[in-house]
Amino acid sequence: MGRSRRTIPEELLLLALDPATGTTAQPQSLDLGLAGAQLVELALAGRIAPDGDRIAVVMPRPTGDPTLDSALELLRRRGSPVRAVHWIGGPRLGLRQIYLAHLERCGMVHAVAGQMCGVLPTTRYQATDTAISREIRARLDSAIRTGVPPDPRTAALAALAHAVGLGKHLYPGNEGRSSRSRLRDLIRHDPMGGLVAHAVMDVQNGVAAQPRRDRAPAQPPAARATASSGVPLQPRRTGAMARAAAH
Repeated sequence: MGRSRRTIPEELLLLALDPATGTTAQPQSLDLGLAGAQLVELALAGRIAPDGDRIAVVMPRPTGDPTLDSALELLRRRGSPVRAVHWIGGPRLGLRQIYLAHLERCGMVHAVAGQMCGVLPTTRYQATDTAISREIRARLDSAIRTGVPPDPRTAALAALAHAVGLGKHLYPGNEGRSSRSRLRDLIRHDPMGGLVAHAVMDVQNGVAAQPRRDRAPAQPPAARATASSGVPLQPRRTGAMARAAAH
């Protein structure tokens, strides 16, 4: 994978970066969104593919992006498909700082040292080229305004932005309510983006941490629920989530 194109994790982080404060919106859920964005990017690169609510490695060859290749290697070592909700909720917190450092190395942001209350050291990040952030935002705005189905990358970015709660950051107040609603609706335009976005929301809602209960009879793959648009949904029934907690 060349560096001529920004990755979805990079774009999600740039969307979340507040140009006025140099901090990121929704920092706690953003780590989950970045983990999901890595899955989408790897799927677009042909390295992984959805298998129901699981993620399977179909081509372990590195992409050339160190952060993505680290995730790909972890997935490969699992040896069998992993549930998206477990991968996203796994011990990969800290991705926000990893990607901020990555963007700084790539020259897309620069760190500004400071102090909180004149004592505690802080680091804020400013975009080096605000045109990049404006272009990313313009793609989302166009998809929301025109209603034309966006390309898979933009659809996945919109799904993840909604999942981590960036809607109120991007489209605040009552005047942004309809835009937030349309941002949410874009989730249906990309199956992989929809899969990981639902997983991100499930982790935030504590679904993946539900205790194990009696197993329900297994259903054949054809019986797995899908949205009317064909976007795979995360299993939300108690029995399904109990099975997820057992692995």
